[in-house]
Amino acid sequence: MNFGELGLQTASKLASIRIVPVLVLNSVEDGMKMCAVLDRCGLRAAEITFRTAAAEDVIRAAAKEFPSLYLGVGTILNVKDLHRAFDAGAKFAVAPGFNPTVVREAVNNGFAFAPGICTPSEIEQACELGCRFLKFFPAEAAGGLKLLKAISAPYKHLGLRFMPTGGVTASNAADYLAVKEIAAVGGTWLGKSAEIEAGNWAGIEATVREAVALAAKLSV
Repeated sequence: MNFGELGLQTASKLASIRIVPVLVLNSVEDGMKMCAVLDRCGLRAAEITFRTAAAEDVIRAAAKEFPSLYLGVGTILNVKDLHRAFDAGAKFAVAPGFNPTVVREAVNNGFAFAPGICTPSEIEQACELGCRFLKFFPAEAAGGLKLLKAISAPYKHLGLRFMPTGGVTASNAADYLAVKEIAAVGGTWLGKSAEIEAGNWAGIEATVREAVALAAKLSV
């Protein structure tokens, strides 16, 4: 399987889930509680960002404790973190931007990795390296669905799939997911850091269950 096929396989898996919680976790304990909520509610994917010291340990522990979760890692900014993510048990990884050095390393190691794009030039550079699954970031700030439709239109024949993240909410997720090129959206409204720190697990679970219901309506 080549790198493009691997990306499309990842996109297909995420397309069956539709909404991928984007999580910033400051402790393994919080990470395990959050993964337990996702598993219990049936939202079986997550992007755990590499923005905290605990992130690698969370991935390692969650990969063992919750094998049914399709766990990914976000904010991969360099080759070292790319390897740390997959060594810890990540099934896929994404980045906010397009770093050709990181993409080449992912290609060489057979890692399912989606770089971030928000311009046609970045799409073309990513495609040149074999990418077929891309993260659109920062989705709403960059121009939202209107921009993504415009910049992706010339590349429809390539069969690209996208995961918009950043500003996607429960109120606009359906609009994004109605576009066939969009495999899933990054759910930054799920498991917010402030709610986790406050221990509002009942509120978090209610929000996750609402997302599961929404995803079910938008299944492909």
